[in-house]
Parts: sequence; C-alpha cells; structure tokens
Amino acid sequence: MKQDEKKYITKNKKATFDYFVLSTYEAGIVLFGTEIKSIRQGSVNLKDSYCEFKDGELFVRGMHISPYEKGNIFNRDPLRLKKLLLHKREIMTLFGKTKQDGLTLIPLSLYFSGSKVKMELGLCRGKKNYDKRETIAKKEANREMEIRLKARNQ
Repeated sequence: MKQDEKKYITKNKKATFDYFVLSTYEAGIVLFGTEIKSIRQGSVNLKDSYCEFKDGELFVRGMHISPYEKGNIFNRDPLRLKKLLLHKREIMTLFGKTKQDGLTLIPLSLYFSGSKVKMELGLCRGKKNYDKRETIAKKEANREMEIRLKARNQ
C-alpha cells in the first residue's frame, strides 16, 4: 500500500444528509492502543459527532469507539473527548469561521493513511427541511432513471 493511499474505516452518511459541506480538512487524531485495535476491527461510529474548540485546541465529541474486547483494564471511555491534530493556523481560521459565519465542523470520515488514523473534517452549513426533501427527490429520480435504463438495455 502506498503512503498517500486512503483505506476508509467509516463514513458519516448522516452528515452529508443534514449539512452542506463547504470545504474539507484532514486532521490527525490522538488515540490509545486499545482504541486503535478496536478501530481496526471496524467498531467505530461517527453518527452524532461534532467538533468543538477548547483553549485553542480542537476536540471531537460524540465519536463512539467500542471497547476492545481483549483490552481489560486498558480500555478507555468509548465517548471520551478525542484531540484532533491540526496546525495552529488552521485551528485559528476554523475557529474564526465557525464563530462568525455560523458554520460548524463535522467529522465526515475516518481512514487509515499508511499506518496512521486520520479524520476528514467538513466545514458545514446546516440544511433546512426543504433542502433535505430536495436531496431525497434527486436521489429517487436518479434511482428511477437507473432502473429504467437497466430495463431498456436488457
């Protein structure tokens, strides 16, 4: 596997349904050994997670990593705050955008880059209900077209 190749662990599908993703950022994440082993097994959930700023640092809240079954006393709290690793300048620009423009930082995916676990963050704006209905209508229309094309080609 090449160094820049991404092997996705999980994606946050709910985020793209609930938010417009304006830009994306790659961040490292501080994890412990049993958490890495649990992530390698695929037992991680990003569904209701979001990012928050504390003392000039960026943390992810609500990311659930199931306890490693062979980890006994070394297991950590599944919902603990996990520190994200970004350059100071990136953190300050993201902090400014989230405070002024009413945007939010949402974890979009978790993946391996080489042997390191990375998180893809999205600078997002929330969707209204009519935007969500529009998204659903587009998906259904595309699905309908695919079914008709498939039937026509057979």
